[in-house]
Amino acid sequence: MASPWSRIAVPLRRLLSVRPPLRPLSTAAAANPEPHHDSSESSSKGSVNGDDAIFVKGPSAMGSATRDGTSVTMPMSFMTGSIVGKRFYKDVTTRLADDGNGWTVMLDYRTLKTPSKRSLKLPTLALANAIAAEWEYQQADGIRPFTMPLMKLACTALERVPLTRVKVIENLMKKFHQDLLFYRAPGDTDLTSRVLEKQVEKFEPILDWVETEFGVKPIVHSSFFGVKQEDCLVKVIEDALKRTTDCELAAIDAMAATAHSLIISLGIFHGRLGIEEAIELIRLEEDLQVDRWGLVEGGHDVDIADLQVQISSAAVFLGLSRRL
Repeated sequence: MASPWSRIAVPLRRLLSVRPPLRPLSTAAAANPEPHHDSSESSSKGSVNGDDAIFVKGPSAMGSATRDGTSVTMPMSFMTGSIVGKRFYKDVTTRLADDGNGWTVMLDYRTLKTPSKRSLKLPTLALANAIAAEWEYQQADGIRPFTMPLMKLACTALERVPLTRVKVIENLMKKFHQDLLFYRAPGDTDLTSRVLEKQVEKFEPILDWVETEFGVKPIVHSSFFGVKQEDCLVKVIEDALKRTTDCELAAIDAMAATAHSLIISLGIFHGRLGIEEAIELIRLEEDLQVDRWGLVEGGHDVDIADLQVQISSAAVFLGLSRRL
């Protein structure tokens, strides 16, 4: 039987095999044991002092990336859609962490760090290579943070989740009763009746899986405010979230926020749903409207592209973070 993660094999292969494999640090170091900087490089990049580490820091009032000899400070636009700074490094490599527990990303000879100046220590080499690829793909005229979703998720998993795990789970469970897959259209008009038919066709098999996996079938409703689910289902879902790793919870939270559905997120987590199937469920009602009224260029197409990026990157991050 194929692995559940065969559903995301194509996105993984595209992400990891578009460019040649990254060189191990030892290979890069052997090829260039002592990094050389001429006077022009020194004036443009600044002197390198201390532990020669790179930090991706929190929000700054400045409009572009700033750095000194040991750090790189990304502005608020690092988390949005702006281009920040120019590419200041040549080679991107990965290596085993100093303590032998996890993998790190190197920009030239400097270690990439999180906003709180912790080493970006990743659980698997595959994930480290994928994040290194995001940095490798940056162009000389500027770093584009919006093209690095895996880097963003890694920082969330390493810094935000450990400190706010209880709150993250609490927020997920608070929205659980309004899950997208629990809602049914009224079916009192031609349009809503078509939506209802599709919801029954597409959503019910997933709810049957929930019953098989967690022992309770969710209650469906037509209320805008949702309907309270049975306490036993709420508890078993909450317990399942508590057993996740930080990387897993970060991915589940990201997918649930995008999909407006914890069930879809858990379906991907357990291998019941693939990326394309999940996106079809999320867009079911809107796609029916597009079929009837047409697609708005610059609106629907942009929403679809954004949804594909958000769900795919979180699913790929989830798969790569797992030790095989």
